Amino acid sequence: MLSHNNILPSPRSTKTATRRGRGNGSGKGTFSGRGCKGQGSRTGKGKFNAAFEGGQTPLFRRMPKSRGFTAYNPADYAIVNVSQLQALATAGVTTIDAALLAEKGIIKGETSLLKLLGDGEITSAVTIRIHKASAQAQEKVKKAGGTIELL
Repeated sequence: MLSHNNILPSPRSTKTATRRGRGNGSGKGTFSGRGCKGQGSRTGKGKFNAAFEGGQTPLFRRMPKSRGFTAYNPADYAIVNVSQLQALATAGVTTIDAALLAEKGIIKGETSLLKLLGDGEITSAVTIRIHKASAQAQEKVKKAGGTIELL
């Protein structure tokens, strides 16, 4: 009959623990598998912080200090290129603003600041209401006969 006092693990499923420090004949005598001298041979070698590199200068101290500062309220501009405006202009749009760009899915929301960059070409005359525009973008829009109203 099976009972708690006669349950045994399956054959070869367990391994006998190595008894260290029980003489050289055991194979784990003298230094008990800890090597000779050094940090790992001592008792209480325990836990170190995640940045500890065995006495080597840690990575965070080898890196140079970061210079400058990070603005706590940076102005994040949604980028729009002239080529994207040309696609809207060919669809018959004459005035382009944040609401229209958000509706067409070019920018995520109409609350963000807009910046126009000069990548691509524009041939249609359109009025653009935007917060910022590069000099190249302003030149291309004016050459096409359009205007830029900076908000």
